[in-house]
Amino acid sequence: MTATGERLLVFAGSYAEETGDGVYVYELIEETGELRLLNAYGGLKNPTFLNVDPDNRKLYAIAEGTGEDGAKTGQAVSFAIDPAAGALTLLNKAPTVPAPTCHIQRDSASRYLLTVSYHGGLVGLNSIAEDGTVGEALDIKRHTGGLGPAPQDRPHPHSAFLSPDEKFVLVPDLGLDCIFVYSFDREAEKLVTHGEATVDNGSGPRHLVFRPDGKFVYVINELNSTITVFRYDAAEGRLERVETVPTLPEDYSGVNACAEIAVSPDGRYIYGSNRGHDSIVVLASDPSTGRLSLVQHIGSGGGHPRHFALTPKGDYLLSANRDSNNIVTYRVHPDSGRLEPTGYSVTVSKPVCVRPVYM
Repeated sequence: MTATGERLLVFAGSYAEETGDGVYVYELIEETGELRLLNAYGGLKNPTFLNVDPDNRKLYAIAEGTGEDGAKTGQAVSFAIDPAAGALTLLNKAPTVPAPTCHIQRDSASRYLLTVSYHGGLVGLNSIAEDGTVGEALDIKRHTGGLGPAPQDRPHPHSAFLSPDEKFVLVPDLGLDCIFVYSFDREAEKLVTHGEATVDNGSGPRHLVFRPDGKFVYVINELNSTITVFRYDAAEGRLERVETVPTLPEDYSGVNACAEIAVSPDGRYIYGSNRGHDSIVVLASDPSTGRLSLVQHIGSGGGHPRHFALTPKGDYLLSANRDSNNIVTYRVHPDSGRLEPTGYSVTVSKPVCVRPVYM
């Protein structure tokens, strides 16, 4: 526990049927890196991606619903969190977009949720009510077009991220090799098309992260196993490409697809996951230019690291390995950014997302 009595809780989402558990709550023991299961919650179809609001003690998850025509739809689900017990209480479920979703984001004031549908090519905006429940759907944007053979024959937005000042929303589209930039009109409660930035053909941008100083954006590209660095103009909401670097060792020639990207709290290191090579890549970020240099490749401790996360202090990294059904913890060396396995791992069915927070 911290001096204030807070514990480091870890919330995990997974692929799951409604008949089984899908959302899990762990405590991370900071002295060792061990994860201890506190609770699990069932009743949701594929509650894969999560967002945690520690200040208001709320958890938001995506889930699959079914429309009147029997087609899959997106849902957002809210829970109240009891930190002392690590317990979740379902508050409500609400529709988001008319297709299954893959990502969920929340603004810092906890007034809005953003969801994204990979298969539907959609970006959705929902309100959050004063009691923390998911409110009405306010806006939906549909991407159009295509570049060539599948999966780039049509749009596949994969995530949505607010800029540090929350004036803009950045949406990487794997199908269109583009990062779309929307301005966030809070008065109208709409997303407004603002601009875009491209990556190399065949890259497939998936997720991104802002460096804490807000000067650079790092985009991980799923299809060609690279990270593209952009300089970010906060006033204009504009991205300027700097460089693209590989996530794989030079001597690796096997199949691979990248997934998650994260930045250390001090902005010095960037982390990315490789599925196929089954590794985490660690890169150093140059303070002035944003350019990246290789620090380390280390095995992810299992198969298909679909997601990973750094703890709030940046002293641990947790790798969620979907195909080996485990979450593995690593200690982060602050001076070098390098990862070292703690030796601890927990078994969980098809983990997709891990969210560590103090509560």
